[in-house]
Amino acid sequence: MKKTLIAAALIAAPLTANAGFMDADWAAMACDAWNNNSTLTNELGGDWAGNNGGRGYKLILSYRGKDNDGAAPCGQASRVQMTIEDQGGKAMCTYGGAPDAKAAVFDKSMDYEMHASDKNWAKMGTGETGAMGAMMWGKLKFNGPKMEAMSVMGPFNTYLQLVDDVREDAAAITAGSCN
Repeated sequence: MKKTLIAAALIAAPLTANAGFMDADWAAMACDAWNNNSTLTNELGGDWAGNNGGRGYKLILSYRGKDNDGAAPCGQASRVQMTIEDQGGKAMCTYGGAPDAKAAVFDKSMDYEMHASDKNWAKMGTGETGAMGAMMWGKLKFNGPKMEAMSVMGPFNTYLQLVDDVREDAAAITAGSCN
């Protein structure tokens, strides 16, 4: 399945071939991978995607946070955005990239903002650490509707695994470089 997602993302996003870890190009590739993942599109369609305050979209903002050793490779200024819309009962990613004007109206009752160290993003991406444990132990910082997130923990874990599915340069994660 991972190979299919990676292939679909690479075919669908040829202009993003130089994506770095969690940069705007990476977010565009993650958006394509989201749309090719039936767990995300089907299980998050309807109620989850519909919790959008009548705006017609939900935001997922992610960034590389402070590492456990005290080094801060990126911080909040490096956020990337994925915009999710309910289309015919499916949760479809309609934008992935640098935050646009929609990010300025982030609403924690419906939108998601997450950050973790590169080391913890990598562990969540491979499934070594699940979303519940990562949030409980402070490895994943989360701002948004926590009860809603807990009600869709399976798809939430699938989203976190996009980090591993889409990354092009594993060295960028372990080296802590920021593009």
